[in-house]
Amino acid sequence: MHVVGVTGIMPIIEQDSWREQYFEGVDCPAEIVIPTDDEYAYRLFPAYRWVYNKLLICQTQGLEHAPHGITPPHFPVFSKPVYNLRGMGAGSRIIASLEEYERFQQPGHLWMSLLHGEHVSSDAALIDGEPVWWRHALARTLKEGMFDYWTVLAEPRPKIEAYCGNWLRCNLKGYSGCVNFETISGTIIEVHLRFADQWPDLYGDGWIQSVVDLYANRNWSYPDRCRRTGYSVVLFGEPGSPFPRVDHSSVSCLLSHPEISSIQITFDTGRPPHSHAMPPGGPRLAVVNCWDLGVGIEMRERLAMLMEPQPRTLCPGRLGA
Repeated sequence: MHVVGVTGIMPIIEQDSWREQYFEGVDCPAEIVIPTDDEYAYRLFPAYRWVYNKLLICQTQGLEHAPHGITPPHFPVFSKPVYNLRGMGAGSRIIASLEEYERFQQPGHLWMSLLHGEHVSSDAALIDGEPVWWRHALARTLKEGMFDYWTVLAEPRPKIEAYCGNWLRCNLKGYSGCVNFETISGTIIEVHLRFADQWPDLYGDGWIQSVVDLYANRNWSYPDRCRRTGYSVVLFGEPGSPFPRVDHSSVSCLLSHPEISSIQITFDTGRPPHSHAMPPGGPRLAVVNCWDLGVGIEMRERLAMLMEPQPRTLCPGRLGA
């Protein structure tokens, strides 16, 4: 999808209409295409698209892994598709026993070591495979691929930057652009040829324009002198439930709070539910990006009450019971 910018059509490709707000008013040369979606990144960078093969991500790190059909020597293990360009943890699960493995194994999936520890999403800007900027977000996980909220950290994560930086120098030399890593306890579980488009507003004013400069001129100009810790708070619905109706005018009023940076209603009633990438645990309904976690959680609850039918109870991170 192309977004209208200052000088006409801005070729920052965003499939999710609720995130176009982050790219409005940003000038971008017509010949430069910047993906925020794995499908387009896969098409745009054929020499590096192998990073979407999770067997190879395991192999380049020496992690225990194999495609389904090769029985794990021990359990539990983590299972997921070898390729998943839609994201949101689709098709992933923990397999706790041989009996579960025999029941759930399927073509096109792999198992790998089950990792424990901090789940971090890291964005990096690269010039010729060398990282020139990092930012990290720490997840508070729920279950079944869901996250209660992300803390977009102001401070660095030196161990992740060192480990992932070495991986980049070995594996992505020649690539200039953005890369997103997902790590657990510092080990890479996912690599994406894009940045995380859930919270670019929390990176600071002018960050998107610097991304354009990176893709257009292989130059990184963002000063990044005023970092603030931010939060991206998520509202989920019940599995199998239809998308609710939303009072959009009331949602817009919530944006007047000084601690709220942006609000995303993360579904489109004009599209069928199956066309939305959603985690196994339930549909993601909204995201509140904010500078105060308490305010963000309060706004999540107020958003839930603006959706019809209204929930019977509110659980952390979820609409309905």
